[in-house]
Amino acid sequence: MSPETTPDLVHETRQERQRLVRMLEDLSDEQWDAPSLCAGWRIRDVIAHMTMPARTSPLSVLLGTARNGFSFNRFAEGAARDAATRLDRPQLLADLQAHVTSTWTPPGGGQLGALSHDLIHGLDVTEPLGLPQPPVDRVALVLGGVKPRLVRYFGVDLGGAALEATDAPVTIGSGATVYSMSACDVLLVVTGRRPLHTTPGHRDVSDRPSRKPR
Repeated sequence: MSPETTPDLVHETRQERQRLVRMLEDLSDEQWDAPSLCAGWRIRDVIAHMTMPARTSPLSVLLGTARNGFSFNRFAEGAARDAATRLDRPQLLADLQAHVTSTWTPPGGGQLGALSHDLIHGLDVTEPLGLPQPPVDRVALVLGGVKPRLVRYFGVDLGGAALEATDAPVTIGSGATVYSMSACDVLLVVTGRRPLHTTPGHRDVSDRPSRKPR
């Protein structure tokens, strides 16, 4: 069995999805309509995006992407907004619950990609609402799969700095300047959700030897 599909990753993915379901069940209508960390997206828009595999066949995705100039991002944004408008809160929650045991993985991303997708978008929902963060070990699993090209994909430039987690053995990037913060804050920074220099609790420890990224 490939490391990308180990039972531990499947378990962690399902646990993260179920954790989000439990928190969303208690949200008010106002919270569902609150802004998420995704610019221009409400909480319900993010959930509609996360549950798209429950409503959309691979052929529909291909055709929809073609209709949007072969831009998957443009197609996914339109599909999320449409679903968030059409579906009420119980329907979105039902789709999210069905998603818990889904075998969906992003193209080329494997099981780690599925965990990363749902955990990162989960933070888009929970952070602005002040809800509990994922377990640090789960965040560390996602950070372990972060490569420089992924950081560039999110439009993040670390400027030669390294981000060192204080609660997990993870460092992202390299350079003489090392910023020390929680693993969750590291993930928020490298995915473009939070600017590096406004991250709560970060500190410049550039006088320390830089550690090898992992």
